[in-house]
Amino acid sequence: MYTALRLQRRLKKELRRAREGQGGVQVVVLGPDPYMTYQPFLPEAAAGSISPRHVVVPLRRVLPHCRVVTGEAKAIDHARRVATVETLATEHTGTGPIEVPYDELVLAPGSVSRALPVPGLADHGIGFKTVEEAIGLRNHVLEQLDIASSTRDPDVRAAALTFVFVGGGYAGVEALAELEDMARYACRYYHNIRPRDQKWILVEATDRILPEVGEAMGRYAVRELRRRNIDVRLETRLDSCENRVAQLSDGSRHPCRTLVWTAGVKPHPVLAATDLPRDERGRLRCTATLRVDGVEHAWAAGDAAAVPDLAAGGTSRAGGPGGGPVRECAPNAQHAVRQARLLADNLVASLRGEELKEYRHAYAGSVASLGLHKGVAHVYGRKLRGYPAWLLHRAYHLSRVPTVNRKTRILAEWTLAGLFKREIVSLGSLEHPRAEFELAAGTGRHPEGP
Repeated sequence: MYTALRLQRRLKKELRRAREGQGGVQVVVLGPDPYMTYQPFLPEAAAGSISPRHVVVPLRRVLPHCRVVTGEAKAIDHARRVATVETLATEHTGTGPIEVPYDELVLAPGSVSRALPVPGLADHGIGFKTVEEAIGLRNHVLEQLDIASSTRDPDVRAAALTFVFVGGGYAGVEALAELEDMARYACRYYHNIRPRDQKWILVEATDRILPEVGEAMGRYAVRELRRRNIDVRLETRLDSCENRVAQLSDGSRHPCRTLVWTAGVKPHPVLAATDLPRDERGRLRCTATLRVDGVEHAWAAGDAAAVPDLAAGGTSRAGGPGGGPVRECAPNAQHAVRQARLLADNLVASLRGEELKEYRHAYAGSVASLGLHKGVAHVYGRKLRGYPAWLLHRAYHLSRVPTVNRKTRILAEWTLAGLFKREIVSLGSLEHPRAEFELAAGTGRHPEGP
């Protein structure tokens, strides 16, 4: 989306000529959803601090001069410059995928959750990569409070009030911290549930969490979470979650009805369906100009691209100093957004026969939220924690979320959240909108009847 935004501005005349039927350029944006998700705000959406609609940016609104196609690339034959695409229309009509030709290819599908072969994980795990998962998790957590409040079975109650998060990176820590804040607040509306009745567990395979903010701030984050009675287990793995029982590598067993999996990501599967060169991790091998290495007319950026980090001592694809491996940019939004813009500039330069620029960005640091009014940050060598870090986290991401429309709506929601109480309503029925009608149709009973 960021690349298309830039191209839309840089190629105004060419796009206008194409619309008038006089040649020019056409930009086609293909994606499985008609919106772009701003993932750093998913934890706040799950906690109810931000409306889900404001975490996503509608592509057709921000890209009026591009052709937006809702669908999925099943394969890419770059030798022929053809993408095999399955759209909503082809899926419903049963005509099969269609072939879409192109002149220049920009591949930026991002990453997907990396699910390990843990017994029971596929059956009971919950991911945290999409807005649908974030809202589903919010509804699920509130539903567990309802279950615990209404049962007399101590085992069912204990399992409902046990929440296990696997993965100590941004997604896992921020999601756990925000949802624990929300659930602790919601307890005041339940006559028989206290915050101390809940059991929140964070499982991390390494010896620290949030490595991006530095070792000192990572240790502070552990202390802050433990101060809130959150059980942080370092150097621990999830061995099994069969039958809704989380079995950890330290030998402990935790019956639970909520297991959130945020233990890493992997490149999007579409990369394996291309004829483009990939590295040992499955990412596209790219040069510092964001071209796919050794391939003309193919570009990539973001999590799917292995781009040399020139600012951190990375070198050309021939190898690092002394023949060692090339240092590459970390797979985060800070690099991805900047790469996307330079990619668009280089693509335009390539079309016009101009010189390409190399991507170079000195890492500015990281910020992370630990719930309302709590956070950690390590920015330009300065370490912040508590309220200042939380405020910096909000300010930074508000400045980065696309469009003035979204910025204004999010800021308004934060302002209203400071004036009114949290919403603790679970709308789990949204996931099955026809259930009530199907019940009525099957029984002949009016939904509002006795």
